[in-house]
Amino acid sequence: MILQPTRFALRARQIAVTALMLCALFSLPVTLAQSSPPAQAQSGPSLPSAHIEEVLNGLNRGNSIGQVAISPDGKRLAWVQQTSEGEEIRVATLDLMQGGQAKSTRVTAAAKPGQQCQERQIAWAPDSGSLAFFSDCAQPDQSDLYLTRLDGSAARRLTELNGFVDAPAFSPDGSRVAFLYVEGATRPAGALAAMKLPAGVIGEEGVEIQRVAVARVDASKPETPEWATPPNLHVYEFDWRPDSKGLAYVAADPPGENNWWVAKLYTQALDGKPEVLFSPAEDPGPLHGLQIAVPRWSPDGKNIAFIGGLMSDQGSTGGDLWIIPATESKQPRLSFRRASTAMWLEWKDASSLYLSSLAGGNARLELLDLRPNSGSKGVFIGFKDPIYDLPATIYDGRFDSSVSATRDHTLFAFVASSFDRPREIYLARSDNKTAGSLSDLTQLTHINDGLAPAWGKSISLDWKSGSFNVQGWLMQPRDYDPAKKYPLIVIVHGGPAAAATPRWGGFLSAAAFSSLGYFVLQPNPRGSFGQGEEFTQANRRDFGYGDLSDILAGVDMVEAKYPVDLNRVGLAGASYGGFMTMFAVTQTQRFKAAVAAAGISDWQSYYGENSIGQWMLPYFGASVYDDPAVYAKSSAINFIRAAHTPTLVLVGDRDGECPAPQSYEFWHALKDRHVPTQLVVYPNEGHGLTDMAHRRDMMERAAEWFARYMPPAP
Repeated sequence: MILQPTRFALRARQIAVTALMLCALFSLPVTLAQSSPPAQAQSGPSLPSAHIEEVLNGLNRGNSIGQVAISPDGKRLAWVQQTSEGEEIRVATLDLMQGGQAKSTRVTAAAKPGQQCQERQIAWAPDSGSLAFFSDCAQPDQSDLYLTRLDGSAARRLTELNGFVDAPAFSPDGSRVAFLYVEGATRPAGALAAMKLPAGVIGEEGVEIQRVAVARVDASKPETPEWATPPNLHVYEFDWRPDSKGLAYVAADPPGENNWWVAKLYTQALDGKPEVLFSPAEDPGPLHGLQIAVPRWSPDGKNIAFIGGLMSDQGSTGGDLWIIPATESKQPRLSFRRASTAMWLEWKDASSLYLSSLAGGNARLELLDLRPNSGSKGVFIGFKDPIYDLPATIYDGRFDSSVSATRDHTLFAFVASSFDRPREIYLARSDNKTAGSLSDLTQLTHINDGLAPAWGKSISLDWKSGSFNVQGWLMQPRDYDPAKKYPLIVIVHGGPAAAATPRWGGFLSAAAFSSLGYFVLQPNPRGSFGQGEEFTQANRRDFGYGDLSDILAGVDMVEAKYPVDLNRVGLAGASYGGFMTMFAVTQTQRFKAAVAAAGISDWQSYYGENSIGQWMLPYFGASVYDDPAVYAKSSAINFIRAAHTPTLVLVGDRDGECPAPQSYEFWHALKDRHVPTQLVVYPNEGHGLTDMAHRRDMMERAAEWFARYMPPAP
């Protein structure tokens, strides 16, 4: 199945998010094999299908919001909203929205009433007078760039394209719009979507390269855009130079899905050649061999700030804040290091910037003062009181934790949700006292009014494990009664450089299992974001050991404080969480049932199977050919004789990140050892999926699996 271009950017963003959590999604399944569990292994009856169906219907309630963008002058707000027909763009006056009159109008390139187009990816012009967006109105299944003046006149088509497009951004002078473009694309860029079926000369033929293209705003008719970056570099992210005459970007040699982990920071004049400003592979300092993301040029053009650290997936950005001179190749300087993870940044002026980070389990936005202090050496970092410090998941549709700001940075707009609040657009003000909850912010939309959680209360927990402080989330069962005993399911997030954060609903999530009557623990063990870069890097060359001890310490704490039935504790996860599930059941008999999605069972064979092998070097320190022992010690398959936990195994057959043979290998070993197991392979699907019917199938199987071996309380 070839994904249609109009879905590319939407799917790429959805996949990047879902692949980091257990709710990684899969297509309609083909059950290749199963081993029926012996009667004595069953702890109780399966949940009634009608009850599972009821829970799934509850989880599916609510409308989704994609991207949100506030105009630079702060007068209007634009957002992308999912409807039954697809995506559409809405615009409203901010004053009316703050007054509770959320009247909006649709912005579309449709030529006639009733024409349904897929429209997304919005960008305001610097003067706030026009809005650029992508639409497939002119070419079915192909997005083009359009410009609307928001004055009632028809939107004007600027480009004639063929391929994947993403991330439009106006030049500071407003004359051009740059965007990421894969000409002739057959799939979304990156490794999370389903890989193309292998054919021809692998790695050499059919390689699709993402570049920066530039379209003129004053084009009188649709044009082919001009290329701003060369054909031999795959560009992941970019930022305009303040004078509109050049770019900064993160790029690597193709293939792009594999080489993000060795990407370099480039600068380039629009009429010049790319120049390497910083290469982590050649850095003798703490960024050696690590990743860089979110390059942002200072307003005076003298510096470029970026996020640098250990990141396991493109799109899951986290690390420390670094700054480097923009005009000469020098060592970047570390601006601060503390127990939080920087995820997004935006300059306020030449001497201060806003930093969005994950602090423990909370989303935080702060202003950093970078001005020199005469009484100290180097740069003085002054952190102002946070604008917000929220137990919530926030985004504006561009990056994890990114927010949309006005030109003067007095207003910040974003989508937010938590365990008890559905997705809505909120507004934060720079001069308010620190917002500690979503109730402290101005809620701008009310598209999900009336929705209430169908699951239990959530609690942020902290516990000690070795020398580390570990944070996680515990969700109580729905209709919780402290006098009853309940089963517990531990859900390990993907990544590992990511984190479980509070968010609304979700399939195969804490909310889903809480609704079915389980306690659910979502730990953020070492390797996760939120506790600083030292914590994120603490599982290098140690996969499955320190992180598993962190998880088990969290289980110990929950069992000591809450009425958990010790004989009904289960484990689940996808991607890194899938690996941890496979590995954990070979290390402990603590878990009575397990669900492993898109997991890794044998790091040695995995090294030669996956499409993203570059990511392994920072974590393992060497290739498998140079140091096979470090890969062997973390491979579940090498300890399979100790596995006795009934395990459901799920994977997409075109998963490039965690290829299906890893799941085959684990399932086959369990079956050979007569451990109850079932393998489900989903055709034409990659690492993360988006179809609602497919999510339901996965949830039904997981719910029935846990109910078979550790049923919830009646």
